[in-house]
Amino acid sequence: MPEAFKHLIHAGTVTDAARHLGRACASFDSGRFVQRATDGLEGLEMKARAMRIADALDEELPPGLAPAAEAIESALAPLHADGSADAAHGLSGWVLWAAGDLLTRRALAEPAALPRALQALHALTQRFTAEFAIRPLLRDHPAEVWPVLYRWAEDPSAAVRRLASEGSRPRLPWGLRLQASVDDPRPPWPILQRLQDDPDESVRRSVANHLNDIAKDHPDTVADWIARWLPGAPAARRGVLRHASRTLVKQGHASVLQAWGLGRAFDGSATLQVAPAQARVGDELQLAVTLRSTATEPQALVIDYAVAHAGARAARAPKVFKGWTLTLAPGEARALTRRHSLRPITTRRYHPGAHPVSLRINGQVVAEGGFELVADVGAPGA
Repeated sequence: MPEAFKHLIHAGTVTDAARHLGRACASFDSGRFVQRATDGLEGLEMKARAMRIADALDEELPPGLAPAAEAIESALAPLHADGSADAAHGLSGWVLWAAGDLLTRRALAEPAALPRALQALHALTQRFTAEFAIRPLLRDHPAEVWPVLYRWAEDPSAAVRRLASEGSRPRLPWGLRLQASVDDPRPPWPILQRLQDDPDESVRRSVANHLNDIAKDHPDTVADWIARWLPGAPAARRGVLRHASRTLVKQGHASVLQAWGLGRAFDGSATLQVAPAQARVGDELQLAVTLRSTATEPQALVIDYAVAHAGARAARAPKVFKGWTLTLAPGEARALTRRHSLRPITTRRYHPGAHPVSLRINGQVVAEGGFELVADVGAPGA
């Protein structure tokens, strides 16, 4: 099993940070910082670990935004010519989540120092990312922060350009939800339009994820974006728009399916079998799909499946999972299989009961099956 993400932040992260900060700031008590930051660290989850280190930084760095920003900047890793950080000689990586949070805390307490905080985040994001740190500033000071993000979308650094998109996503995982952007998706439009053709793949990927975030609350808005920018798009932009379309394709949004040549209903028959019929948390399901075309032309198909997980009191909305993308020849029959894990994770709790499963082709339900969960009441699941 892959190592948990939380182990990316550990005691070694703290001791390395103490060494670099002690070199950069004469008043920094490295020993006391390590003691405070590592106290109980191993028992915490990932974000809590970052916040524990941020608390220790708040105690040990000089008071005020500007002195703390100067100390952090002085300790940052130098950059190589390709933009990568020289981690052996300064701060970089996951510890900067904590450093960014500390800068944000002090900027919120000292609004007049907001420009200095943004200057520091511009440097920090080139050694890790400031996508978490900038969000409270954007929430509380949108009139000041949006113009900065517009400028950063033109920055020579790909990491800074990425921050302009990633930091303003409405629903960034692990990050503060930007409710104003959930309600009104228009402010980032200039950023997304400029960066969807960015030469850096990580920047384009951020744009795709940002658009997909918006699609969850404003599907027709993103559908209009795709209709505008897909015709004649170069290959790189097509990749951005395809990734941005993934939620709308799963939901069967008619105009988006049409834009990708997937608007036609499946011409043929389909069956879905789910085994075993009864399962427990930790088991693995086998999904068997059979398709038979009755069309006289090839059919481009996007095939997904949805599981309606039982809830504590009632069934929950189906969760759509990516299946297959294929072209079915005229008269062709094809068998497809997929394993679906019920292994526990932290984002959902399983409950006993019936779990209907539906097969969707080009957004339309074409076959149904299901299983019953019979044990491990309330366990976290996939």
